[in-house]
Amino acid sequence: MIVGSDRLYSKERWLPLRRTPIWIAFGNPIKHFPDLEKSTARACIERELAAAFKLLYAELHEKFSLTPDDLPHPPRERMLKKSRHIVNHASVPLRDLPVFRSEAERHGMQRVAASGVDLLMCASINLLQSRHHLHARSRGEMEHYVTACEKLTAENFYAVPNDAEIAAPVGERPGVTITWPSPINTNFPANNTARADFFPCARGWEAPTVLMLHALMSASHIGYRRYAARFNELGWNACFVHLPYHYSRVPRGYWNGELAVTADLIRNAEGLRQGVIELRQLMAILRERGCQQFGVLGTSYGGWIGALLATVERDFRFVALMAPIVNVEHAIWESPAARFMRRELRRANIDPSLVARHFHLSSPMHNQPLCDPVRVLFVAGEFDLIARPEHIEAIQQKWRGSELLRVRQGHFGYRMIRETIAQLEERRL
Repeated sequence: MIVGSDRLYSKERWLPLRRTPIWIAFGNPIKHFPDLEKSTARACIERELAAAFKLLYAELHEKFSLTPDDLPHPPRERMLKKSRHIVNHASVPLRDLPVFRSEAERHGMQRVAASGVDLLMCASINLLQSRHHLHARSRGEMEHYVTACEKLTAENFYAVPNDAEIAAPVGERPGVTITWPSPINTNFPANNTARADFFPCARGWEAPTVLMLHALMSASHIGYRRYAARFNELGWNACFVHLPYHYSRVPRGYWNGELAVTADLIRNAEGLRQGVIELRQLMAILRERGCQQFGVLGTSYGGWIGALLATVERDFRFVALMAPIVNVEHAIWESPAARFMRRELRRANIDPSLVARHFHLSSPMHNQPLCDPVRVLFVAGEFDLIARPEHIEAIQQKWRGSELLRVRQGHFGYRMIRETIAQLEERRL
């Protein structure tokens, strides 16, 4: 059985740097019934074949979380399927054709520009990753780690340790910074202190609080401060969280976020775990101060952590995930941002099947939210080469009730956060 090959009817699937996923499953041989009459044998074979197809599709659907879009569609439907932002030219009056052509050209230029920025940033990420190599023991360490994690649930994996120090109170009035010892002790002392910059609104501690989770190797916190002020105007407190290996937590000699995602998959997974547990600690101390409702505004790596947080916490008014990493398999084995990582993993004999044994803990696609999915907003960049829009659409359909917003940008850009906040305001947060 082959599923997904009909997507190749769409010419967009043949553009450079596009990869169209196709799933192939092999079943058991079908009996040929030599002792029956030809017509009877044919009917038996047809029944066996139909049953086998259903079984194989069920296996593919379960293993790869296939969506209705992955099912076969007529060639005309695939060929005419366009972005919702482009008008079907069949319905465009002749007088409007010049406008339509101009819109299509602008759309194409946006794609080229966005793809160029994405590829340039991916090259930079690969260059930094080339500083981090695996060693001869990496395969054995990875096997030991995933074996220890296989029996854990997300609640176990992201549970706050009983002996962990909870963030200390920061005074009777909202302060500027909250810091506390991280419950996860790493080999880098600078990363072992959790920090969140707190931006209070006039309502004080009891106001709902939005947790702003930045992207991998985030360029600056200045923009987040501006959006924190916007949330303050809307009656929300805001926390800009320094995620593991970023900002105040960058070890000496490394770039911002350089250590968060490398070929060292154990450190990557523990960084995710560290980020989620620290957010749960932060929510606990804010609850003690009277805050009962939260929001999440996460981008890329921050969206990945935010999605995992939503699988173990429920007190959210909204969870806005902008270009989140939800398909971890693609992020490791296909993303242009992980070319060097893949080379190192293959050199260390770490194969996809070994890595997949941790997906029940680290992959949002393999989990369901604990909060109401209606409160989740997924935001996809139409030209994104890293967090592919089809992957975000797939998890949006799996998290039934969640919403999907499409934005004309690649993985890197500032348009997405503006449109996301506007959408949240429209939804009245």
